Amino acid sequence: MLARADLVTAFGHVSTLLDGGRMLITPPVPLGRVDAARCIEVPLDVDALPAGVPLEAWLHLAVYRARPDVGAVCRAQPERLTALAAAGVCVPPLTGHAVVAGAPVPISRDAVLARDPATAIRAVASLGDGHALVLRGNGALTVGRDVGAAVARMWLLERAARSTVIAASVGEPTALPADAVASWRQAADELLARIWTHLDEAEAIS
Repeated sequence: MLARADLVTAFGHVSTLLDGGRMLITPPVPLGRVDAARCIEVPLDVDALPAGVPLEAWLHLAVYRARPDVGAVCRAQPERLTALAAAGVCVPPLTGHAVVAGAPVPISRDAVLARDPATAIRAVASLGDGHALVLRGNGALTVGRDVGAAVARMWLLERAARSTVIAASVGEPTALPADAVASWRQAADELLARIWTHLDEAEAIS
């Protein structure tokens, strides 16, 4: 789904939490070529990554270790979102979909690739208790209760970035009021499930 939506190219990975203190993560190959058999199990308390695991698995591990509410992590490189971050512009809560995606979305201060435990921990600190994080110069990270929610958030995040660009080109972008933001956040789980169904159906048709 991420590949078909042009949210990943040669890079990007997805993981999900398993029982027994483990995660299942995609290998370091283009996601459009990945199937379940190629995914790799990694213990959450690992000190060294198993062979074949992408080095950014440290980022996923840091999320799971810090956030017991998270069941899946998605990494992708949405084009508009990455460009906004390069200009120092975060995605604000201009629309309900932006709120569901995680807006306002922080931008990590560190542009170093998160390929070791220490760098990954610093990046996850920028995420805090949020659901999305732009990794400066390197796409974004979204989280959710399951893979469907994490992927749906990434899809929404790029659409929110596009809305931000369009709004800024024609006028003065205005964030939603606090009560509207709260109402969208309350409905997030339901709406993410519907978006995942939409993406799944589109995948089946294609």
